[in-house]
Amino acid sequence: MSSTKEAVRKVLDDLPDDATFEDIQYHIYVCQKIERGLKDVAEGRVLTQEQVEQRMAKWLSG
Repeated sequence: MSSTKEAVRKVLDDLPDDATFEDIQYHIYVCQKIERGLKDVAEGRVLTQEQVEQRMAKWLSG
């Protein structure tokens, strides 16, 4: 796994030269969320489709 600084450099390198601060912030945010999600999966903090459907049932029925 690369360091955080390397990951940010890659994001910057992949964005067009006219990217705004908001574009940069958004892409870093997305990378951070993906990394957190992958960590959750690796540590077993996941739900099955059935568990999600049961939890969402109260919100979706109405």
